[in-house]
Amino acid sequence: MTDALVERVRALRFAAARVSPLPLLVRGGILLTVLAGFLLAYPVQAFTARSLLALTVAAVLPAVGPRRIWPTFTALVTVGGWLLATFGFDRPPALWRLLAVATLLYLAHSLCALAALLPYDGLIDPDVVLRWLGRAGGVVLASAVLGVVLAWLGGVGGTDGSQAATVVGLLVAVGLSALLGWLLRRR
Repeated sequence: MTDALVERVRALRFAAARVSPLPLLVRGGILLTVLAGFLLAYPVQAFTARSLLALTVAAVLPAVGPRRIWPTFTALVTVGGWLLATFGFDRPPALWRLLAVATLLYLAHSLCALAALLPYDGLIDPDVVLRWLGRAGGVVLASAVLGVVLAWLGGVGGTDGSQAATVVGLLVAVGLSALLGWLLRRR
């Protein structure tokens, strides 16, 4: 039994010595992104020492296991915090906060997907991570612009503005579905 434990400790030390910095930085980015999403989603009144510790542990989980259920779990915890703040503490849903939480959820998801592909001990070209983050930044920027435009359309003209925003949103959804279908057939 002792020999097996010593062997496991040696294997863990050997694996830790081989970790390269870039996959570690991506996992650190996951931790920071998830934690920032928690801090934006939850109301300040819900923060105690115990809840902050629990949220920090929850933020560590997807960084350690991005291939497992933890990214989905932390996304649900973030959405739960948003719902708690909105319905439990009557915080009005501000557009900037909604866009920021959605952005952090998407970035955490995207970083988890990248971390799941990167081996711990691989020598990865930094351009791989930069291109990945550039694509994610493009998606975030396009989504934010579209969200602001739709919110503006919703506020123009009372109920007619809401109707216009609904129609524009529906057209965008149909257009994106058509684009995805075309991309799948193209393969």
